[in-house]
Amino acid sequence: MTIKYTKPIKKLNHRAWQRMLSGRKLDILSPSPLDIEIEDIALGLSRVTRWNGQTTGKHPYSVAQHSILVEELFNIEYPNMDKKWNLAALLHDAPEYVIGDLITPFKYALNNSYRFVEDNLMKAIFIRFGLPAVLPKQIESKIKKIDKALAWFEAVDLAGYKHKEASQIIKKPNLNFKKQIIEVQSAKNVEKKFLKRFQEIKLEIS
Repeated sequence: MTIKYTKPIKKLNHRAWQRMLSGRKLDILSPSPLDIEIEDIALGLSRVTRWNGQTTGKHPYSVAQHSILVEELFNIEYPNMDKKWNLAALLHDAPEYVIGDLITPFKYALNNSYRFVEDNLMKAIFIRFGLPAVLPKQIESKIKKIDKALAWFEAVDLAGYKHKEASQIIKKPNLNFKKQIIEVQSAKNVEKKFLKRFQEIKLEIS
């Protein structure tokens, strides 16, 4: 299976793959959809923290829980969309199971090198689970809208921001769903919920 990558990446002389607990060896620079398993994604994202771990609560706030909430809010905001786009919403940060969650200022400092790796992983993940390698622009913008809205709530609820401060870096959301306090859950619980929601969406699609 051939993927059209965002930009040719020079092969390194040393190892560029990671072994997953499933036994798969994922080449980070030239990822194959065949080496991607949802169980690896759920485990990894449940243990990767948002906001560099700088959040309140008993448990670290994970990318997996963020992803579950993005899909939930996407479903509320766009209830009549094809369910395959709910799957795209759930997986929108899936590359971070390999490369972690870098805060936005650090991504800018790395220029485009981080983005090339992230985009190529995203394409492989989408193909693995039956989605187009590149999402339609209107779908991508809808998911980003929800993603940014949730980031504002996270900033206020979990990351110690005042409303005014959060609104200076993230536009305050104006969506249909009502704000709910985010209750941070353990990595194990979130891993199970992520896998459960993935299977539910796949059944709705089929």
